[in-house]
Amino acid sequence: MNIANKIIRRLGRDKYSIDKALTKYEMANVLLSKGFCLLRGFLLKVSIRKSKGLLFVGRRCKVKFRNKISLGKTVTIGDNVEINALSKYGVSIGNNVSILKGTIIECTGVISHLGEGLIIGNNVGIAQNCFIQVRGSVVIGNNVIFGPNVSIFSENHDFSNAELPVSLQGVTRRGVKVEDGVWIGTRAVILDGVTIGKNSIIAAGSIVTKDVPPYTIVGGIPAKIIKNRK
Repeated sequence: MNIANKIIRRLGRDKYSIDKALTKYEMANVLLSKGFCLLRGFLLKVSIRKSKGLLFVGRRCKVKFRNKISLGKTVTIGDNVEINALSKYGVSIGNNVSILKGTIIECTGVISHLGEGLIIGNNVGIAQNCFIQVRGSVVIGNNVIFGPNVSIFSENHDFSNAELPVSLQGVTRRGVKVEDGVWIGTRAVILDGVTIGKNSIIAAGSIVTKDVPPYTIVGGIPAKIIKNRK
């Protein structure tokens, strides 16, 4: 257990400690699973544009346009994750980032209009079944937490002409920015053009349509300020 803790800390998780309730049998199963993930990561690293450290990859992952992906140290990609990195500026993922089971990162929907690109900072945790649509630029800072089923949309349809179908009126792309230290609760939706300020919290189930000031808690549909954390 002590050896495993030392290895994890050397990989960049300074304050991480394995729960003492974990038995040796359970620990062996975890290590075996991680070993297979590491092997799949080595196979994927061959075709990635840049990868600085260890890469753990789960089962049945789909990673397209790998030449447009740059990875930092100790990145984990869970089972059934789909990443389509086709975009103008590609996908950059920092150190100690986890993207868990079932998450979809989709940079381009149609090749007539490529997405801009995605930047994810260091120490970011993206939980299960999240959806990140990268049409406009999406920038996620350091130490950010996504709960399960969070969605980000960085494109919006024009609809000013009531006589025309929305599909014929084009789109706008202002992009989305999530600053450092943000916690986004489960099933929250972040819409195009939104900046979420530093160390703010988005309540579960919220739909965020406007900028969120730093150090605030917002919630509701549409999301409104509930409290200032300071």
